[in-house]
Amino acid sequence: MRDVVIVGAGKIGATIADMLAASGDYRVAVVDRSPESLAEVAAGGIAAIAHDLADETGLARLLAGRHAVLSAAPYHLTAGVARAAYAAGCHYLDLTEDVATTRAVRELARQGTRAFIPQCGLAPGFISIVAHALAQRFDRLDSVKLRVGALPQFPSNALNYNLTWSTDGVINEYCEPCEAIVDGVRREVPPMEELEEFSLDGVRYEAFNTSGGLGSLCETLAGRVRQLNYRTIRYPGHCALMKALLVDLRLRDRRHVLKDILEHALPTTMQDVVVVLVAVSGWQGDRLVQTTYANRIHGGMVGGRRRSAIQVTTAAGIAAVLDLLSEGAIPATGLVRQEDIPLDRFLANRFGRAYATADRLDLAA
Repeated sequence: MRDVVIVGAGKIGATIADMLAASGDYRVAVVDRSPESLAEVAAGGIAAIAHDLADETGLARLLAGRHAVLSAAPYHLTAGVARAAYAAGCHYLDLTEDVATTRAVRELARQGTRAFIPQCGLAPGFISIVAHALAQRFDRLDSVKLRVGALPQFPSNALNYNLTWSTDGVINEYCEPCEAIVDGVRREVPPMEELEEFSLDGVRYEAFNTSGGLGSLCETLAGRVRQLNYRTIRYPGHCALMKALLVDLRLRDRRHVLKDILEHALPTTMQDVVVVLVAVSGWQGDRLVQTTYANRIHGGMVGGRRRSAIQVTTAAGIAAVLDLLSEGAIPATGLVRQEDIPLDRFLANRFGRAYATADRLDLAA
């Protein structure tokens, strides 16, 4: 069994722990400073270690001799976990969508002797693997559009939204600049803009710019594509109300206030659905062609516990990448980008099969 440490005992960290422990191939320990969160993890028979995540030196000591560390910590602590992994000499995987954090991880990867694999969740993560695999089918690319949303199945408030994962993460992606390629040029575009609407299975959605979802695709596809962008999916009306809070009421400058408002006004829900849409257009020979991947994923049981769709998809992403790393299917040193991961190997993995429910596209073609 391989020893792994999960940093963060929140909704996602606990799901990852259950998933890996149930496989029987990983000896799992979870590190957090919250006694309440650790007690829930320990109740499932998983080792729980109380530690201040801001103490990088102490965390490095905890990681010494481990196979890998998986960060499910809040985005502002993730770079510190990466530095601790570097000091301890163990493999590092994370879920961050924060652009600045990923840049810090890339710098560590240049000097490290183990694999550094950021952005292993849903978006960035699986969505990047799909987009890159579809792009390889074209002789010349025109546009690559990535759309992802974790939504309540039964919205019941004016925002048409329930909290399904990190509130800090949602606010961060709504406020930070967004990477894109526009008319062949890499740019930063503003969040909450370029609103669009579309329909899938008879349900209307909207999508708008948010930060971090592209991962490293801007760099990978630079010079090869005319348009590349990522937008978050919500139900219609959500963007306008959130812009009123963030811009008109200037809560993007007081994020702690907005977090308090959202967490006391919006209930969490386990009845969610993850919607994934990737559309790639370009030339195959002399024909302009579009290929689209669309999927709707629901929650399920993990380690005997009911988990939401966003918990399942995020945890499955990082667990599958850990498996592929342990099997030698991806590089074991340096920076590993999501688009370096073969889609067929990911979907064939025992954890990656959580995504293998789409019937609109033969991804093995």
